[in-house]
Amino acid sequence: MEENNNLRKIQEAIDSLPDNFSILEEQIDVNLQMEYFDYTKDKKNNQKIEDFAIAEQQLNDSKENAEQKKHLLVRLAGHDEVEAFRVIERFQKRSKGKLKKWAVLALQESRMILQSSLLGEQQVFISTGLGGKGQNIRYFIALMKKDMETPFTETQARIIETELQFFLKKSEGKLEQIRFEGEFALGSFLFPLKKNLQYIFRSFIEECNQYGDFLHEDVIITNVKILSVEEVRRFLKQKSNEEE
Repeated sequence: MEENNNLRKIQEAIDSLPDNFSILEEQIDVNLQMEYFDYTKDKKNNQKIEDFAIAEQQLNDSKENAEQKKHLLVRLAGHDEVEAFRVIERFQKRSKGKLKKWAVLALQESRMILQSSLLGEQQVFISTGLGGKGQNIRYFIALMKKDMETPFTETQARIIETELQFFLKKSEGKLEQIRFEGEFALGSFLFPLKKNLQYIFRSFIEECNQYGDFLHEDVIITNVKILSVEEVRRFLKQKSNEEE
């Protein structure tokens, strides 16, 4: 009952979104995103920058440590000026590792602030661990056999892939990739944020099970990260222990 209530609240929040929302395309660890948002709440990171050229020099200075550059990127992102956006953009293109991901978040924030200033209306930005494309969210999915003691057959794997492509395409989604590891089918797909994901997968599983009732009704779907088979097994074991 609690899970259904949470899903309903999430769906209500999604339904209330305006049409002009944007989705972060890059896959960025959720913990890093939360760290970035914490930075934006810190008043010392909201101080205006007087000279963008000097700020860019500091970003390119190898003597400046990563922490200083993170603060600087957040401060630059707070400006509603194209020059600040360009400084972040140039740095993002040549940076690497965690700092590059940080610059991506700063660039997205800067873009939103610019758009809000130019269009005169508040922009809505949505970010997930797996990113997305256009107005589609990227999801990871784990499907399971009802008989967990045997792997999927070639025929069952073909049915799953064919039907999943069909149902996603019908809802303007897209299957990006799928692989079969024993009794699990693991994959990723893009799906419109405002469409009902639950309904689609209920119908998909019912259709697959017309060919031998082999697919488990429970599905793992997340937009936080790509899970390994070991992580899926740990999740299922934990859930089973909680239910007991």
